[in-house]
Amino acid sequence: MKIKRQSKIIEIIKENNIETQEEIAAILKKAGYNATQATISRDIRELKLTKIISEDGRQRYSVMVSEDNENTKKFNRIFKDGVISLDYAQNIIVIKTLNGMAMAVAAVLDNMNNGEVIGSIAGDDTIFCVVKNEEKALKILDKLKNILKLDRKEV
Repeated sequence: MKIKRQSKIIEIIKENNIETQEEIAAILKKAGYNATQATISRDIRELKLTKIISEDGRQRYSVMVSEDNENTKKFNRIFKDGVISLDYAQNIIVIKTLNGMAMAVAAVLDNMNNGEVIGSIAGDDTIFCVVKNEEKALKILDKLKNILKLDRKEV
């Protein structure tokens, strides 16, 4: 069932300009799939879907390219384009993003395969990333700031 649902999600976002998980859920329901928002969120993360800017200037979900080098470039671009600021409190990194970009930036974080990251939660414009300890949080924060410095100064 999961594979069929995820295949349907890919089909949906390729055929439609989908901006929200709710839109995905509604189309899935019409197609006979009952999926919760949490399930759809997990599917989006597993499928490595991201939000891009469409021709009309609105955001929409898209499938990421599978080549590693191309993914790295794309991940860095999404991160740089979406992040407004980075900060931390003990072992929690707080990432502020443009409205609607937190999910895409969180997907980038997930794909960085940081073993020190316990988990992250994304809202509309904020991500909380829980790290094993403060020392490791500072290390990851430095890594993230270095990605941003490729195009701009201190965050």
